[in-house]
Amino acid sequence: MRVDRTSYADAVDRIARWATAHESRYVCVASVNNVMEAHDRPSFMRVMNEADLVTPDGMPLVWGLRSLGARGATRVYGPNLTLKILERAAADRIPIALYGGAPDVVEELERWVSDHYPAASIVYSFSPPFRPLTEDEDAEVVRSIDQVDPGIVLVGLGCPKQEEWMAQHRGRVRAVMVGVGAAFDFLTNRKRQAPRWLRAAGLEWMFRLATEPRRLWRRYLRQNPRFVVLFGTQLLRWKFADAYMTRRSARKES
Repeated sequence: MRVDRTSYADAVDRIARWATAHESRYVCVASVNNVMEAHDRPSFMRVMNEADLVTPDGMPLVWGLRSLGARGATRVYGPNLTLKILERAAADRIPIALYGGAPDVVEELERWVSDHYPAASIVYSFSPPFRPLTEDEDAEVVRSIDQVDPGIVLVGLGCPKQEEWMAQHRGRVRAVMVGVGAAFDFLTNRKRQAPRWLRAAGLEWMFRLATEPRRLWRRYLRQNPRFVVLFGTQLLRWKFADAYMTRRSARKES
């Protein structure tokens, strides 16, 4: 699965540029769960690899990028990226749409944005039901979004729903769709974020598992060990291949 070496400044600049041009794009904020979901499902692998930008949301992916030679790779964490997008949208007068989250969470998020970013314009919000939308319902959502003409749609459905929704709507929704995961809940304090030092140490998953064990135990206890083994195998192959090419090049020169 592709993960891009990027930064907050680079990601926000790209999103703002695409939004200003009214381009239909989608941005994925990737964690270990995205990688393992892509490993298990080729259809989801395509969704991730066809995204216009894939940021490393978790520190394990940042360490992975650095291990594979992407020096200077930095974390682009979904909730923080959301704040920076809102700040840029307010400064550049880019209208924002919200898609996802429970109805009361979306309402509270609109109030939160109004309080913290008064110049930001939320022109649309929708909390979809847990079931899939019918074709008519989905068409109505697309019409409603296009009528208010947002530049950016923040999508908070969680993985893999948000990535699949964005992929299905690229070319239909004339805006930049950004999958921000649990950012809606974090910004409205419905869920607690891990302390900063835990996030920097790559141990955020332990905090989230402790606070939401019923919902997340399968994800973390199944996906994380598999990721370590599979990425370790990839890294060893890459190092052996690099060493082989170095020796081969040395022989040719001699």
